[in-house]
Amino acid sequence: LALSRGGAAGPAGCDLCVDGAAARRCLTCGADLCLFCCQAHRRQKKTASHTVTELENIKDCSQAGKPLFCPSHPTEELRLFCEQCDQPVCRDCIVDRHRQHPYDFTGNVIHRHGDALRELLKSTQQHMGTLEDVLGQIDDMGSAIRSRAEVVATEICLFASGYVKAIEEHRDRMLKQLEDLKVQKENLLHLQKAQLQQLLLDMRTGVEFTERLLTSGSDLEILITKGVVASRLAKLNSVAYNTHPSVDNGIQFSPQERAGQCCGYEVFGAILNKVVDPARCTLHGEDLHSARQNQLTGFTLLCNDTTGQRMGRGGEAVRVTITHKDKRDCAVKPTVCDNGDGTYHVSYNPEEPGLYAVCIYVKGQHVQGSPFTLMVKNKFREHQGVFHCCTFCSSGGQKAARCACGGTMPGGYQGCGHGHKGHPGCPHWSCCGQVKESSECLGGPPSDTSQRSLLRTVAL
Repeated sequence: LALSRGGAAGPAGCDLCVDGAAARRCLTCGADLCLFCCQAHRRQKKTASHTVTELENIKDCSQAGKPLFCPSHPTEELRLFCEQCDQPVCRDCIVDRHRQHPYDFTGNVIHRHGDALRELLKSTQQHMGTLEDVLGQIDDMGSAIRSRAEVVATEICLFASGYVKAIEEHRDRMLKQLEDLKVQKENLLHLQKAQLQQLLLDMRTGVEFTERLLTSGSDLEILITKGVVASRLAKLNSVAYNTHPSVDNGIQFSPQERAGQCCGYEVFGAILNKVVDPARCTLHGEDLHSARQNQLTGFTLLCNDTTGQRMGRGGEAVRVTITHKDKRDCAVKPTVCDNGDGTYHVSYNPEEPGLYAVCIYVKGQHVQGSPFTLMVKNKFREHQGVFHCCTFCSSGGQKAARCACGGTMPGGYQGCGHGHKGHPGCPHWSCCGQVKESSECLGGPPSDTSQRSLLRTVAL
């Protein structure tokens, strides 16, 4: 190897060739280069952007820019990077312990490893931003409502500017309604904040008193006041409080909404304060929990607001999943139809029988009754026989005649046979013995004997 030792006298050799003397250094790669190799270094696309400087300038650099030496070989600089061991090495390490390991100059691999660190840094910074946003939700909600109210007021003013007296009067009426709604929401927020502040103050007072009692009070004082203090702390701990703002900023302005008559003119535009509540949405349908294989069926979703009243309009984000409980790769693709009045019809056609899990989401949350289990039965089996009194009678008294009800007449034709063994006492299907004419066949594939008997019965 032609690389020079750290303390050796004389000019250093070029790291890329064995003949030239090092005149410059690539700060990116950390390699010493002769003039010829320096020109080649600048012409290659991979290293054209690297920073190259004179070796004399390197001597004047600060301590931070000085090269680092290998712990195992103190006279060798750490200019290479072993990809297999994932660590910086010197040229002697490559010859010794890292023989046949893939390696490259540190300047050639720093971009890839630096990008990985930057991605981790970016992910951590995103988590920090999320945590900061969560901590400020309560305080930001009041300003969000006021900001939203200002936006809605601007929309209302723009919408009403094209009309004359009737529209101006309608605009003023809506602005008053908006102001009342904003004040109502702010009052609820202020009330919630005051209640939480009072609860916090009571808890802080109780905690400070108890701490002083335990640290400064005598044994007798602690025992005397123990009951009252414990009762007070237990009562404070049992107080229920909402961990989220009691209201939201769900204020919207709908310019397409009909608002009736104003000064003889039909006007449009209304403030919508209704917000869909997934927990109050309901499911309706006769066959909500059962269906037939290869038979189109469905149910209806009714969306309600936070007060339980029907939304009366569509446009909600409804998502439905129907997956087989035993077969992971088996699922049914439903179709959701928005009726525009707050109801949504969900239709589906299952191809496989069995138990399915049905999930209905509105705004990403389960609705009331979701998820639920759906039983898909086998497709409806049609009767392959005839609906008659009994096979023995229909066969003309054949000794070998046999019906699905189990009836036989081994002795041959002896009257109508209505009382023979196994006869159900009423008309029934010859293929399965069902006594109800409009029913599903429960029998399996007929045998050759029953087929011949069935053919004879049909012919008769």
